[in-house]
Amino acid sequence: MTVSEGVFASRAPVPRPLLSEREAMCPHRLVLEHVTSRWGVLVLIRLLERPHRFSELRRAIGRVSEKMLTQTLQTLERDGLVHRDAKPVIPPRVDYSLTDLGREAAEQVRALALWTERRMDGVLAARQAYDEARRTHAETLRADHEARTL
Repeated sequence: MTVSEGVFASRAPVPRPLLSEREAMCPHRLVLEHVTSRWGVLVLIRLLERPHRFSELRRAIGRVSEKMLTQTLQTLERDGLVHRDAKPVIPPRVDYSLTDLGREAAEQVRALALWTERRMDGVLAARQAYDEARRTHAETLRADHEARTL
Protein backbone atom coordinates (compact mmCIF):
# COMPACT_ATOMS: atom_id res chain seq x y z
CA MET A 1 0.00 0.00 0.00
CA THR A 2 1.31 3.42 -0.95
CA VAL A 3 1.28 6.40 1.35
CA SER A 4 -1.47 8.09 -0.66
CA GLU A 5 -3.65 4.95 -0.56
CA GLY A 6 -3.23 4.82 3.21
CA VAL A 7 -4.16 8.50 3.60
CA PHE A 8 -7.25 8.25 1.42
CA ALA A 9 -8.30 4.91 2.93
CA SER A 10 -8.32 6.44 6.40
CA ARG A 11 -10.68 9.25 5.44
CA ALA A 12 -14.38 8.75 5.89
CA PRO A 13 -16.40 9.20 2.72
CA VAL A 14 -17.65 12.73 2.28
CA PRO A 15 -21.45 12.71 2.44
CA ARG A 16 -23.07 14.13 -0.67
CA PRO A 17 -26.49 15.71 -0.67
CA LEU A 18 -29.13 13.38 -1.97
CA LEU A 19 -30.22 14.51 -5.41
CA SER A 20 -33.43 13.47 -7.04
CA GLU A 21 -33.12 11.82 -10.43
CA ARG A 22 -34.46 14.99 -12.09
CA GLU A 23 -31.92 17.18 -10.27
CA ALA A 24 -29.04 14.91 -11.20
CA MET A 25 -30.03 14.76 -14.87
CA CYS A 26 -30.61 18.45 -15.52
CA PRO A 27 -30.24 20.66 -12.45
CA HIS A 28 -30.33 23.99 -14.29
CA ARG A 29 -33.66 23.12 -15.93
CA LEU A 30 -35.19 22.43 -12.52
CA VAL A 31 -34.01 25.80 -11.17
CA LEU A 32 -35.37 27.47 -14.29
CA GLU A 33 -38.74 25.80 -13.61
CA HIS A 34 -38.70 27.13 -10.04
CA VAL A 35 -37.78 30.68 -11.06
CA THR A 36 -40.28 30.85 -13.94
CA SER A 37 -43.16 29.01 -12.27
CA ARG A 38 -46.47 30.80 -11.95
CA TRP A 39 -45.92 31.74 -8.31
CA GLY A 40 -42.11 31.82 -8.40
CA VAL A 41 -42.15 34.76 -10.82
CA LEU A 42 -44.60 36.72 -8.69
CA VAL A 43 -42.77 36.01 -5.42
CA LEU A 44 -39.40 37.04 -6.85
CA ILE A 45 -40.74 40.26 -8.37
CA ARG A 46 -42.62 41.19 -5.19
CA LEU A 47 -39.58 40.52 -2.98
CA LEU A 48 -37.49 42.81 -5.20
CA GLU A 49 -39.40 45.71 -3.67
CA ARG A 50 -38.62 44.82 -0.04
CA PRO A 51 -38.80 41.96 2.48
CA HIS A 52 -42.33 40.73 3.22
CA ARG A 53 -44.01 38.73 5.93
CA PHE A 54 -45.89 35.66 4.70
CA SER A 55 -49.37 37.16 5.02
CA GLU A 56 -48.49 40.45 3.33
CA LEU A 57 -46.71 38.59 0.53
CA ARG A 58 -49.80 36.46 0.03
CA ARG A 59 -52.03 39.55 -0.10
CA ALA A 60 -49.65 41.34 -2.47
CA ILE A 61 -49.58 38.41 -4.89
CA GLY A 62 -53.28 37.60 -4.62
CA ARG A 63 -55.14 34.39 -5.47
CA VAL A 64 -52.42 32.07 -4.17
CA SER A 65 -53.23 29.44 -1.56
CA GLU A 66 -51.20 29.21 1.64
CA LYS A 67 -50.01 25.77 0.56
CA MET A 68 -48.76 26.94 -2.84
CA LEU A 69 -47.05 30.02 -1.42
CA THR A 70 -45.39 27.92 1.30
CA GLN A 71 -44.16 25.38 -1.27
CA THR A 72 -42.91 28.12 -3.58
CA LEU A 73 -41.04 29.90 -0.78
CA GLN A 74 -39.49 26.63 0.45
CA THR A 75 -38.37 25.74 -3.08
CA LEU A 76 -36.84 29.17 -3.69
CA GLU A 77 -35.20 29.05 -0.25
CA ARG A 78 -33.70 25.64 -1.04
CA ASP A 79 -32.34 27.00 -4.33
CA GLY A 80 -30.65 29.83 -2.40
CA LEU A 81 -32.84 32.57 -3.84
CA VAL A 82 -34.97 33.44 -0.81
CA HIS A 83 -33.88 34.00 2.78
CA ARG A 84 -36.30 33.09 5.58
CA ASP A 85 -35.75 35.03 8.79
CA ALA A 86 -37.75 33.59 11.70
CA LYS A 87 -37.63 35.84 14.74
CA PRO A 88 -38.12 34.21 18.17
CA VAL A 89 -40.94 36.47 19.32
CA ILE A 90 -44.56 35.96 20.27
CA PRO A 91 -46.46 35.94 18.01
CA PRO A 92 -43.90 34.40 15.66
CA ARG A 93 -42.58 36.71 12.95
CA VAL A 94 -41.11 35.38 9.72
CA ASP A 95 -39.75 37.70 7.04
CA TYR A 96 -38.82 36.66 3.53
CA SER A 97 -36.24 38.49 1.47
CA LEU A 98 -34.05 37.85 -1.55
CA THR A 99 -30.49 36.66 -1.32
CA ASP A 100 -27.93 38.18 -3.69
CA LEU A 101 -28.51 35.23 -6.00
CA GLY A 102 -32.28 35.71 -5.70
CA ARG A 103 -32.00 39.43 -6.48
CA GLU A 104 -30.07 38.62 -9.62
CA ALA A 105 -32.68 36.07 -10.73
CA ALA A 106 -35.56 38.40 -9.81
CA GLU A 107 -34.13 41.22 -11.91
CA GLN A 108 -33.99 38.88 -14.92
CA VAL A 109 -37.56 37.70 -14.34
CA ARG A 110 -38.75 41.29 -13.91
CA ALA A 111 -37.09 42.24 -17.20
CA LEU A 112 -39.03 39.44 -18.91
CA ALA A 113 -42.27 40.55 -17.24
CA LEU A 114 -41.71 44.14 -18.38
CA TRP A 115 -40.97 42.91 -21.90
CA THR A 116 -44.30 41.06 -21.99
CA GLU A 117 -46.09 44.24 -20.92
CA ARG A 118 -44.34 46.31 -23.61
CA ARG A 119 -44.87 43.73 -26.37
CA MET A 120 -48.40 42.57 -25.53
CA ASP A 121 -49.91 44.37 -28.52
CA GLY A 122 -47.59 42.41 -30.82
CA VAL A 123 -48.48 39.14 -29.08
CA LEU A 124 -52.21 39.86 -29.39
CA ALA A 125 -51.80 40.71 -33.10
CA ALA A 126 -49.85 37.48 -33.67
CA ARG A 127 -52.54 35.46 -31.88
CA GLN A 128 -55.27 37.06 -33.96
CA ALA A 129 -53.36 36.37 -37.21
CA TYR A 130 -52.73 32.77 -36.15
CA ASP A 131 -56.37 32.18 -35.21
CA GLU A 132 -57.58 33.72 -38.48
CA ALA A 133 -55.17 31.60 -40.52
CA ARG A 134 -56.34 28.45 -38.71
CA ARG A 135 -59.98 29.39 -39.25
CA THR A 136 -59.39 30.06 -42.96
CA HIS A 137 -57.49 26.80 -43.37
CA ALA A 138 -60.25 24.83 -41.63
CA GLU A 139 -62.90 26.47 -43.81
CA THR A 140 -60.90 25.61 -46.95
CA LEU A 141 -60.56 21.97 -45.87
CA ARG A 142 -64.27 21.79 -45.09
CA ALA A 143 -65.20 23.28 -48.48
CA ASP A 144 -62.83 20.88 -50.30
CA HIS A 145 -64.32 17.93 -48.41
CA GLU A 146 -67.87 19.01 -49.22
CA ALA A 147 -66.97 19.48 -52.90
CA ARG A 148 -65.54 15.96 -53.08
CA THR A 149 -68.56 14.36 -51.43
CA LEU A 150 -71.09 15.90 -53.82
